[in-house]
Parts: sequence; C-alpha cells; structure tokens
Amino acid sequence: IPSIPHKARMADEDLLLLDTSECAAISMNGGGGEEHIDTPISVRERESAPEVKKDRDVKVGDHLLALWREEEDDWREVQVIEKKKDGSYYYVHWVDFNRRLDSWIPKNKLDLNTTREKLREVRERKRRYDEFTHEDHEHEGLAEADLKEHEELTKVKNVNKIQFGKYELETWYFSPLPREIWKAGDEVIDKLYMCEFSLSFYKSQAELERHLRKGPMRHPPGDEIYRNGDLSVFEVDGEKAKVWCQNLCYLAKMFLDHKYLYYDVDPFLFYVICEHDDQGFHMVGYFSKEKESASGYNLACILTLPQHQRKGYGKFIISLSYELSIIEGKKGSPEKPLSDLGRVSYESFWARRLLLILRDIRNQPRAEQRTVSIRSLSDRTSFTTDDIKNTLDRLQMLQYVQGQYYINVNPKIVDYHLLRCGGEGVPVDASKIHWTPHTHVAKWLR
Repeated sequence: IPSIPHKARMADEDLLLLDTSECAAISMNGGGGEEHIDTPISVRERESAPEVKKDRDVKVGDHLLALWREEEDDWREVQVIEKKKDGSYYYVHWVDFNRRLDSWIPKNKLDLNTTREKLREVRERKRRYDEFTHEDHEHEGLAEADLKEHEELTKVKNVNKIQFGKYELETWYFSPLPREIWKAGDEVIDKLYMCEFSLSFYKSQAELERHLRKGPMRHPPGDEIYRNGDLSVFEVDGEKAKVWCQNLCYLAKMFLDHKYLYYDVDPFLFYVICEHDDQGFHMVGYFSKEKESASGYNLACILTLPQHQRKGYGKFIISLSYELSIIEGKKGSPEKPLSDLGRVSYESFWARRLLLILRDIRNQPRAEQRTVSIRSLSDRTSFTTDDIKNTLDRLQMLQYVQGQYYINVNPKIVDYHLLRCGGEGVPVDASKIHWTPHTHVAKWLR
C-alpha cells in the first residue's frame, strides 16, 4: 500500500491558516507529533466456532472454510445460514464480506475437515490485511439488538433475480414484498417481473406483457424538476403516489441491506433520476429525503441500480441533493447509517469537492487570502461543519503548528488524494434545476 507523501518538503504556501474563531475547536489526535497513515484496527477474536467433523452433518450456525475462488485455491470462512433438506446445498454468509455476497453453494465446496486451528489461521491473515483498511461504518447507529433481529429476519434472499426493463438483475438482499407476491413460508422466487414504469410486480412474463399492452404511464408520477440532454429528474411525493413509492422501496431493499422505510412513505419526497428515449423514462436511481428533518438531513436513502453503477450517477445524485440544499439555504448531510457503497461515494464526493476548493485557495497570491475557516468551507459547499472536519481528518491534512491549526495543501498531497477520489461523475447543471423549496407543516417532523 503506497505511503501518502506527507514527508514531502513543504513551503510556507503549502499551509493554509485555519481560522478557528468562527467554529468550534477542532480536536486532533496526536497533536503535532509524527503523522501516520492508518491506525491499525484492533479486531476482536470471534468466539470459537464449533468444530465440524468429517463424518458429521453440517448444521446451521456452523463456521467452517469454503472455496471462494477455485482457480486460486482460496478458502474463506463462512457461516452456514440455511441448508437444503437433502444436505446438497448450503446457504452461507462469507464472514467479513458484505451480505450481498451470501449465496447457495454445493456441499463439495465446504471443507468438512475444518478445525479451529484452520479458522484461526484464516482470521489472523484477515486481521493483518485489515490493518491497512478503514473501519466499516455501515451499521453505525443501529442498536445491537435491532441489528441481530434484522439479520435474523432477512438472512436468506426471497428473490433470486428480477426482470426490470431489458435488464435481468441478480438481487443482493431480502426484500419484504407484499403478501400477494411473497410471504413467509413460500419458496424462494427464482425470477420476479417488474414494470420499470409503474413499478408493479408480476410473477410471470405473460402477466407483465399483458400489463404493458394496456399502455401504462411511462414516467414517474411526479413533477420533472431537471432535464439536461437525455437525463431527467422527477420529484414524487410519497403522500400522493403512495403505492408507487412503496414499490420503489421494495425494489431498493433488494440492493440495500439496512432500509426500514416500506409503508410510511407519506413524510418523504423521492427524487427519481431517469434516462429518457422514445420508449419513455427509464429509472437509473433515486434518493429520498424527509419533508421536514429535525436533524437537518438532506438525504435519507440513495440507490443507483446495479446496471447503471460505475457511470457517475452516484455522484450526480449526491451533488443534486446539495444543490437543492443550496436553493433552500441550508446545510445538509445524509442520514446514517450509509450503505457500504453509499459511504464510499460520499467520502469520495466530499474529498474531491474540498480538495479542489483548497487547491484554488492555495494558489491565491497574497498570504491573507490563504486563510480559511471550516464555516467558510461549509458556506461554499452546503456541507455540514462535522462532515468537513471528518473529511479533513480522514485525509490527514489538518496540522497543528506553534499553537495554530493549518490545512496542509502541499500539491503532492492534494494530487495524491484527488487521484483516489475518482472522476467528477455526471455533472449537475444548476441552471437546469426548476424547483422551489416546499413549505411543510410540523406534522412531518420525525
């Protein structure tokens, strides 16, 4: 893992004076001492897993090794979640991987000779690797009891694939579909059909085709607030289009692990991003936000559908949420916890936006123009001061020198981080937004 070039020789112009008079004091770990890259994360040794003997049936809850990549003979730890009655296939959770990778595997991919020593060796190897990675905050804010209950209720996917427009998508997680589609005790649905316009569910291709022949509305049931080329954004009120928004949440749950919003959609607005052609408006993703947020959140849930990921739409959605906050005259932050992919997108977006601003400030000719405060950065971006501080801390750019805080904007450090932030994504043209902030009553405060 490459080292951040903190040791590059710095000139005076590489340090931006951080004016802390306008904002709360910033706590620093380690003061002005030796800088470091990543503090190793202490990994607690898991409870000893029950040893699985060769001639003994594998039970639900057992921990053992399974073949992860056959070509590399790579064996990883799994926990058995469910099994077929004949014992031929097992539904397993790959320990230390996201639950979207949970899957059915044949018995011959399990190491029935797994011992505690083998598990300990694999865990130690994983622990050493984790010393160079960041801590996962996907479950931040969830009580342990709630987390366990959630994982128990959603441990096995109830739908394997969905047909969505011209795409066949493999689902990642369990989704609590309407009872007429699936209920507890039913067999897993191998393929579920969904109209990409009305978001209605169907159990067969024939049912979907019959629905399409009726000529459904071919755009989200809301107001178009943005159009730039073939990209449009619709604002849909959860109170006015309740069933459509509920079905959107069911769809989103197939690709988001922790999402509790299914029925109570009335207090939310949904912003649906679409690509349009002569066939209609095809959804690529969306974000939702509370009509009135007591915590100041400008985004509750964010999703880019799998077939449109890695196209820059994630950063487009994030940027749009902040552009709406700017129009409202508010500072915003996403609701926690973020999904793992959402967290990566936000951290990259925050870092890139701040680095570009700081680089411009560094290039100012006079020293007095190279003074910046957390609050002034917040005013320019609509980011909360906490998000700005946490981002600068994560990038290790805050320094404490002779009783004063500085932001280290050495060009090598800035270029290093910009390179790892990825591209800008699909840009938002603020002049194409046609939207006025809503006035809501206090009943929507949650």
